[in-house]
Amino acid sequence: MHVSLNLRRRDRALAVLAALLLSLTGSRFALADSQEQAALQQDINLLEHESKARAAIAKEAAPSVVNVTVEKRITGEQMSAQQFPDPFNDPFFRKFFQGPMPEQPNGGVMHGLGSGIIVSDRGYVLTNNHVISGADKINVKLPDGREFTGKVVGADPATDVAVVKIDGKNLPVAKLGNSDDIQVGESVLAIGNPFGLDHTITAGIVSAKGRNEVGVADYENFIQTDASINPGNSGGPLLNLRGEVIGVNTAIYGSSGGNVGIGFAIPINQARTVMDSLIANGKVVRGFLGVMIQEVTPELASAMNLPPSHGVLVSDVTADSPAGRAGLKSGDVILAFNNKPMTSVNLLRNEVAGIKPGDTVPLQVLRDGKKLDLSAKIGEQLKDMVAAEQGGNGGGESGQPSSDTVLGMTLQPLNADLAASMGTRARHGLVITNVDPDGPAGRAGLAQGMVLLEVNHAPVRTVHEVQEQVRRTPQHKYLLMRVESGKADRYVAVQAS
Repeated sequence: MHVSLNLRRRDRALAVLAALLLSLTGSRFALADSQEQAALQQDINLLEHESKARAAIAKEAAPSVVNVTVEKRITGEQMSAQQFPDPFNDPFFRKFFQGPMPEQPNGGVMHGLGSGIIVSDRGYVLTNNHVISGADKINVKLPDGREFTGKVVGADPATDVAVVKIDGKNLPVAKLGNSDDIQVGESVLAIGNPFGLDHTITAGIVSAKGRNEVGVADYENFIQTDASINPGNSGGPLLNLRGEVIGVNTAIYGSSGGNVGIGFAIPINQARTVMDSLIANGKVVRGFLGVMIQEVTPELASAMNLPPSHGVLVSDVTADSPAGRAGLKSGDVILAFNNKPMTSVNLLRNEVAGIKPGDTVPLQVLRDGKKLDLSAKIGEQLKDMVAAEQGGNGGGESGQPSSDTVLGMTLQPLNADLAASMGTRARHGLVITNVDPDGPAGRAGLAQGMVLLEVNHAPVRTVHEVQEQVRRTPQHKYLLMRVESGKADRYVAVQAS
């Protein structure tokens, strides 16, 4: 009897314990479910907050974004030949322009669409040069319905920036940011009038910075974004999440004429500098250094004992220029300009162009393996002097004195008569009269008509001197050759065979 009673007491205790455990487990699951619901709601609240913040940014910035419509009258001859002034002659833009009016048999009107940004209460509108180029009439329409006739203050094809002026009161003005502060991966918004659809908002991120060689302008330093940009967006703003303009939407990648997720915007710092110069001077005042420059390729780096992509190589220095007076020489490698490391030709060109003429800036150069600190007083660029490597074609004539072949190129000593007939600036050297495209010289890019001036920094006047430099260079290493190509000098690395 006593044992049975103890068993019953134990069973009741176990049952109570089980019930308690079940209750605790249920409470734990209920608590976990409640925490998950709370976390989910918090995430939803954050998304809603971000969405509303983006909407608020767009609402605040949109009034300063205008629709720019341009007209260009064309003659019947232009219509038949389709020889329209830029941008009307560009097949990319022509796809989005209305055709000539049929009721005008002797001519017609081309209509173009773009965007712009009101940047001053004085009525200055920032846009792209290709939006207003060649236009006879410019109409600017604000989101509030007001319309104005625009007058071109100035345009700069070299950066694709233009400024238009309208006469209006109580104009909404955009906030301009600092494009140097943006980081790859930041969220951005684009506002514009793609395909004439007023005030379209798109969102994305900054995909890259410092894009060049896009082929839109001479001075390129684009912000790349995946925010949808289409024809008609040109001239509109790229905004950060503070609602500040950090770029001017300019171009899209691809030949289809539609967005493929790669768009380009001019950094607002660059656009603002150009705009201020256009407003103040009616033109862009750019800095001038007076050097011909080229990239340090791996082959050139090997020939010069430099790390790859290390600085910018000076191939020629203009006489009596800021560079010449500063002591720069051909063969120098510019490591830093104005205390900024130089990693590409494009970067150096943009930096020089952005310096106010008359300002003195420091340079660090590498010469014969030693670093030198120089300073240059920047001059004014009198016209667009875009450094370009010019290939040499022509020049060599038959019936000239005998020549010899080295590294797959035929060389002929330069004399006064030959120099006069070629129009070369060189007073010594060897003319390249023929090149085997499969030889070392041909593979390096040397061409007929170039004048070989130096090999491994040593001036050459005879074929024997070139052969001697080749003999001294270990097999498969590179010889550094300086040549006159067109109107400029450049360095070329040729592999010794």
